[in-house]
Amino acid sequence: MSILIGIGLALAVGGFAWWLGLDRDRAFYPTVMMVIAFLYVLFAAIGGSAALPIEASIGLGFAAVAAVGFKKSLWFVVAALIGHGLFDLVHPHAVENGGVPVWWPAFCSAYDVTAGVWLAWRLHRDRSRAV
Repeated sequence: MSILIGIGLALAVGGFAWWLGLDRDRAFYPTVMMVIAFLYVLFAAIGGSAALPIEASIGLGFAAVAAVGFKKSLWFVVAALIGHGLFDLVHPHAVENGGVPVWWPAFCSAYDVTAGVWLAWRLHRDRSRAV
């Protein structure tokens, strides 16, 4: 169920941002990616986890790719979103963070990959606009 919710929410956010015109600004998707990058840091802080420095380092890496995407090409943001979605699948096995809800990795993976595919579709479909 968390996978379906992640997919549906990513499509809803992407569709609403497109309908409202929020994604005309090239900062929209990099900002979304930066927020996503630091949610595991939030969970580490909530759970009092010793994984906080590890999660912060990983989050900074994904945020850096999003920043490059903002400056150079939104295709970097596509790569960051899909890459983070794949990271979500291995996160429970790679980082011990007791603050992460059990359902989160599946939800976040589905959201991230769907958002990345949505952005790739938008970039491919409309090359002449900011998105």
